[in-house]
Amino acid sequence: MTDLQAVVLGIVQGLTEFLPISSTAHLRIVPALLDWPDPGAAFTAVTQIGTMLAVLAYFWREILQISAAWVRGTFDRSVRSGAEYRIGWYVIVATVPIGALGYLFRDQIETAARNLWLIASTMIALALVLLWADRVGARDRDEEKISIGDGLAVGLAQSAALIPGVSRSGATMTAGLFRGLTREAAARFSFLLSVPAVVLSGLFEARKIGEPGGPALSATVLATVLAFVVGYASIAWLLRYLTRHSTILFVGYRVLVGGTLLVLLSTGVLSAT
Repeated sequence: MTDLQAVVLGIVQGLTEFLPISSTAHLRIVPALLDWPDPGAAFTAVTQIGTMLAVLAYFWREILQISAAWVRGTFDRSVRSGAEYRIGWYVIVATVPIGALGYLFRDQIETAARNLWLIASTMIALALVLLWADRVGARDRDEEKISIGDGLAVGLAQSAALIPGVSRSGATMTAGLFRGLTREAAARFSFLLSVPAVVLSGLFEARKIGEPGGPALSATVLATVLAFVVGYASIAWLLRYLTRHSTILFVGYRVLVGGTLLVLLSTGVLSAT
């Protein structure tokens, strides 16, 4: 991987990780369009650590409050009724499904699941589900009213993001909307939920960086740094956007990308593998 490829893919990762359009899909599609080699699942997982650091930087006060409340609540019952303590547990519970399924299906995720036919199909399918959720969701509960049922539903939805093209943020936001959360609350919980999932995935795949045939350490670090910077800006923009707008922009974009990809594949312009 060249430095130019690392720069482009780092920016792509930062732009697409938090928008409900699938960063994993874009890190597969962009190289295919530019006739670059597939950077692989390990590169994708490690660069996501950069965007995870952007979450920590943007939400550091909230994350600190949740962590402190969760620790205090272990010993002090009076703290357990607070929203921060409960959200701490919900994040943990919601991370279990993706951790277990990600480990069980790790081989398929790194090989067959990166097929462009599958990515194109899931881009369109999730777009339609997201549109449905945005239309029928009550959107009358904020972050402080998140329940254990919400945590379980969003956690299970997050597992679907193991399939490239689904989008972790897209799946979790969709589940949150179906559960009646506001768009902003669904997005914020999605961001908080990304921290343990991305850390576990990134650390698990980091061992492959620098191996023969894999991305070089220097290129991966460069891409990860850029993913952090661009990801931070992406978080700020998305939260402002969702306070005033629906998700129709992302629905349309997903359908456009998925449809274009299907045309390119069916005409032989792109190879699926």
